[in-house]
Amino acid sequence: MTQVTADQIKSLRETTGAGMLDCRKALTESAGNMDNAIDWLRKKGIAGAAKKSGRIAAEGVVAIAVEGLKGAIVELNSETDFVARNEQFQKLAGTIAETAVRHSIGDVEELKNTSTSYGKTVAEGITYMIATIGENINLRRAAILGVTHGIVASYIHNAVAPGMGKIGILVGIESTGDLTKVEAFGKQIAMHIAAARPEALSTADLSADKLARERAVYREQAAASGKPPEVVEKMVEGRVRKYYEEVVLLEQLFVIDGKTKILSAVANAAKDIGAPVKITGFISYRLGEGIEKAQSDFAAEVKAAAGA
Repeated sequence: MTQVTADQIKSLRETTGAGMLDCRKALTESAGNMDNAIDWLRKKGIAGAAKKSGRIAAEGVVAIAVEGLKGAIVELNSETDFVARNEQFQKLAGTIAETAVRHSIGDVEELKNTSTSYGKTVAEGITYMIATIGENINLRRAAILGVTHGIVASYIHNAVAPGMGKIGILVGIESTGDLTKVEAFGKQIAMHIAAARPEALSTADLSADKLARERAVYREQAAASGKPPEVVEKMVEGRVRKYYEEVVLLEQLFVIDGKTKILSAVANAAKDIGAPVKITGFISYRLGEGIEKAQSDFAAEVKAAAGA
């Protein structure tokens, strides 16, 4: 067996942009011959995929799959919306979501190494799609949500295909009541989350550090009014309650009627369903959130392409 050196792997990686393990395998399969190793990577679609991996991929879809008492949500990114509307790309996103829920995997790296129903791993499917379409494609994130009894409700806003769009929501609803009614209520809550964008389920789930920073800001603002300390503290608490109503799901006004708090809506749903109802958690994905999109000068691109 050919002994592959670290320097060879480094050199092949710098030349092709492929991963360390792929470079090692390519060199091993090619008996250490650099040119043959490059060709091996190209044939596998890995070298071409790696060269595109530096491009910003902020388009794509959020895909959801629900199976029994659990649901999976994934975000698969592409560089352009044109590719996001490609049927092959959408099929890949759906397959990844189905693989995640089938194996209960919410870790991206573990999911990439998991085989799909088509025999290839998720990573191999992505690499093949990159080589076929010619754009960088990235599995950005994945998550699993489950319940012990009840349902996992889902909602896709402005779906581009069944189970996928630009905003995806999963909500866990625990209840032993009529599952048809539980699911209908869960769908309403999921739609509310898409519209109201809560950051936490309950006040206890809010980040303590973030809440402390909010309090500090409110206290400084209130102190500037010149009010006595005891009045300042009351002003701070009032602002905190308002903050809860903005970012905590159970404290928000239900968008369905615009007047009932979600906490009260849950209690009302329990009466209608005939059994206790509890929201156990939610996951909200918005396509491309947090990704800094590249700003391009189209005229400059045309000049560059023309060799100007």
